[in-house]
Amino acid sequence: MKFISSNTESQTDETLLMRYRKTGDKALIGVLFNRYVHLVYGLCLKYLKDRSQAEDAVMAVFESLMGKLQNHEVRYFKSWLYMVAKNHCLMELRKAGTSENLNGSVVENEVFLHPIEEAHADIDDDLEAMEKCLEQLRADQQRCVRLFYLQELSYEEVSKQTSFALKKVKSYIQNGKRNLKICIEKQHVDR
Repeated sequence: MKFISSNTESQTDETLLMRYRKTGDKALIGVLFNRYVHLVYGLCLKYLKDRSQAEDAVMAVFESLMGKLQNHEVRYFKSWLYMVAKNHCLMELRKAGTSENLNGSVVENEVFLHPIEEAHADIDDDLEAMEKCLEQLRADQQRCVRLFYLQELSYEEVSKQTSFALKKVKSYIQNGKRNLKICIEKQHVDR
């Protein structure tokens, strides 16, 4: 049984997000999530390597959307949802202490969250190395990287908050991410 008009199905993500912000109609979030649920499940399965845990993660991500979408202005729902799901899975793995499931090869942004490709690296050491390296970045790179990855702001939101031009924000994030990877790899070699 459908409670939403088929016209809603053909609307863009941006239009549905705008309508949700205006009306608070949770069914609109359901339509949006439904478009990408297969991607979220695939991502969760890849990280968690267990169907049941992946299904639970998909539900947890969906349940968290209402609150997150009220607190964040999202422009690109698909990308944002991907980051929310990925971060959820990484937190689940961290809670479970199963860092061997993180292999550094799933997504481009994972270099920041788990830059070492050693399957059995201790995640606490990686996080400690990442924090040290973050502190060594130039101030502009550090600020943009923290806002983009840790606070999950979009490029545009980072630009507004820092007053940096959008191209500068993208450059600072890209260069900061590269510098983090180099620094963290160096720290692991020095151990």
